[in-house]
Amino acid sequence: MTRRILITIEYDGGPFSGWQRQDNADSVQARIEDAAAAFLLSPVAVAGAGRTDSGVHATAQAAHLDVPDKFTANRVLEALNAHLARMPISIRHAVEVPAEFHARFSAIGRRYLYRILPRRQPPALDAGRVWHHKPPLDPIAMANAAKHLLGRHDFTSFRASQCQAESPLRTLDRLDVEKVGDEIHIHAEARSFLHHQVRNITGTLALVGTGKWHADDVKTALAACDRSAAGPTAPPEGLYLVGVDYPPMAGSRD
Repeated sequence: MTRRILITIEYDGGPFSGWQRQDNADSVQARIEDAAAAFLLSPVAVAGAGRTDSGVHATAQAAHLDVPDKFTANRVLEALNAHLARMPISIRHAVEVPAEFHARFSAIGRRYLYRILPRRQPPALDAGRVWHHKPPLDPIAMANAAKHLLGRHDFTSFRASQCQAESPLRTLDRLDVEKVGDEIHIHAEARSFLHHQVRNITGTLALVGTGKWHADDVKTALAACDRSAAGPTAPPEGLYLVGVDYPPMAGSRD
């Protein structure tokens, strides 16, 4: 008998090649699988809710793993954190879920935060955790431009050229821009995202923030369905996966 455990993970993506295990590079998934194997004494697969690129962070990535019945969710949490003690990875929460649950395919929403620091002076404490954007940005202009991207659209102009999604159609449920202290935060929510979609949107909105583009230019770029029509890809270090949403699950227990 086994239990399926859903874990919520926080990590600094800077030292890793991304979430997904790779043959010749370090990854968050590989570190967690190795930690699980160390206390389970056998290999175990950890399935994530989605990939994050090299340098992208998470405050609430989600993943599941199957463990022998004697391991409760709390025991899994404590054991994983013990074996990850020297890594910038923390298991924040663990809960037992039904056997048919899947961290990726059961998800009904994903939430991202992008942090921009628009100032000339480089960050010291947040180096590698924000996009240091030296020119000033107008968050109100960026927020107005973001409204053109809400709803269901063909986001070809904002997907990476190597994106493997079958369709460029996505429904963007939230795209808010706000000033928080010295930073500008972009909040994006959707059921799923295309590869680099949030970073490409951010790079495009930054053009509006500097005054190089107007809000209508974003609308034109979206309609073009051509990656070259939109702005540059923002760097990975400002991006955070901050939540994965699931429907209520009967039988879930800590």
